[in-house]
Amino acid sequence: MNSFRPRLRRARRLAVGAPALFLLAAVAGCSSADGVASAAVPSPGTTVTKLCQDLDKVLPSKVDGLSRKDPEPASKLTAGWGGNAIILRCGVPQPPKMIDPKVAEGSDPDAVAGGVNGVDWLMEKQDDGAYRFTTANREAYVEVSAEKGRDSSGALVDLAPAVKKAIPKGIAS
Repeated sequence: MNSFRPRLRRARRLAVGAPALFLLAAVAGCSSADGVASAAVPSPGTTVTKLCQDLDKVLPSKVDGLSRKDPEPASKLTAGWGGNAIILRCGVPQPPKMIDPKVAEGSDPDAVAGGVNGVDWLMEKQDDGAYRFTTANREAYVEVSAEKGRDSSGALVDLAPAVKKAIPKGIAS
């Protein structure tokens, strides 16, 4: 009987240890340290959603040399390249700075309007030093965020053909 007790204790440890190990592995697998970016999914109306779905179909597989890896949760309204390096969200609301007279006058140090390859963008410097770009003069607002320290001009050049193809010129509703 004495030889049975150590085996029973070992079996109990394994019974407790295996589920705990599985739980730890599952939690680690869901961690953001695995390079999966996250992005809030916009909730535009039906017309804009269709335009954004059309954009998703023509987005490039590489942007600024980075491979496409979409953020979580999966959606046709979001896309990503290089983990958190470049995140696109389609169907976002109009940024308040887009109608700010200081931006139009060029007197806002944190927001600048400009164009890249036929697509007009509003560039906004974020509090953390990263940049956010939002299309202007298109029937849907497309937002592109670039992580801090990243030269995002290549991303805008790479994304311009898809935006021009899928999102017609006009005023977003």
